[in-house]
Amino acid sequence: MEPFVKQDRQGPGLFKLKAWEELEDGLTAGFSGRDGGEGEAPYDCLNLAFHVGDRPADVMANRKLVAEALGFTLEDWTCGEQVHDSRIAVIGEGDRGKGSLDRLSAVQDTDGLLTNVPGVLLTSFYADCVPLYFWDPVQKAAGLAHAGWKGTVAEIGRKMIQRMISEYGSRPENIRTAIGPSIGPCCYEVDDRVMARVRDLGLSAPGNDHGPDALYTDKGNGKYMLNLKEINRHIMIKAGILTDHIECTSWCTSCRNDLFFSYRKDGGTTGRMASWIGMRKR
Repeated sequence: MEPFVKQDRQGPGLFKLKAWEELEDGLTAGFSGRDGGEGEAPYDCLNLAFHVGDRPADVMANRKLVAEALGFTLEDWTCGEQVHDSRIAVIGEGDRGKGSLDRLSAVQDTDGLLTNVPGVLLTSFYADCVPLYFWDPVQKAAGLAHAGWKGTVAEIGRKMIQRMISEYGSRPENIRTAIGPSIGPCCYEVDDRVMARVRDLGLSAPGNDHGPDALYTDKGNGKYMLNLKEINRHIMIKAGILTDHIECTSWCTSCRNDLFFSYRKDGGTTGRMASWIGMRKR
C-alpha cells in the first residue's frame, strides 16, 4: 500500500505519511505536490524553494499556505541550504524559523535536519532527489535527509541514524524511517562514474540487475537505471532499522510530472517540492 497518500481537499497539494500521523498524535509528515499554490510557469504553482529563481513573494506565500494547512506558521518553517552532501544539523528552539524568509538565514551547507523540539517544522526541497524521513516514537525525535545520488553514496541515511543515537539516545530498533516520492529506476539513468560510487557501498540485493528490488539495471554501453530508493532502504537496514519499520513510496516524480516537479522531465528549470516533519505543540 502506498504510504504517501494524496489529500483530497482544497488548498495545497499534499501527500501525507498517514501511517505515522495515525501512530503519533500531533506528528505530521509528508511531501508536497506541484498544485494548489501561487506562481507562474515554469514554477507553477506550488514552488517552495527560493533558489530556483521564482519570485520570493510567491515562495513565501506558498510556504505560509503549506505551514498553515499543517497546523504551523511560517515562523515555524525551518530549513537548510542544501549542497548534495551529508552534513547534519541538530535544530534547537533557537533555530526555529531559520530559512523561512530567505536563503541567507537558512542553516548553511546542510542536507540533514534533526530535532526533538515541538513547534519546529523541518523542511527540505526536491525535484527528483530522494526525501528520507526519520521518527523515533520513544525519544520523540524527528529528522529529514535530502539524498540525491551524492547524498545516497555518502550514506546520509546511515549518518542520520547514528546522529539520532548520539544526540537523543535513540535505538535503531525503535526508529521508523520512510522514503518519499522521487525519481524511480524507470526514469533515472546514470553512467559508470556514478555506478562506481554505488558499488563502493558494498551493498547486495537479490537480482541486482532485474526485478522490483534491484539496485540497478545494466542497460549496456556504460548506462544503468539506478534505484535510489532501494539503495537507501538497504543502507537503512544495514544501519539497524527493522524492515517493517521502513515505509517506501511507489511514486516516481518523473513519471507523474503532472503531480510533481521533476528536474529531468522539466529540463532543469522547474520548481521544488518540500518534505516536512514536525511535532505540534500541545
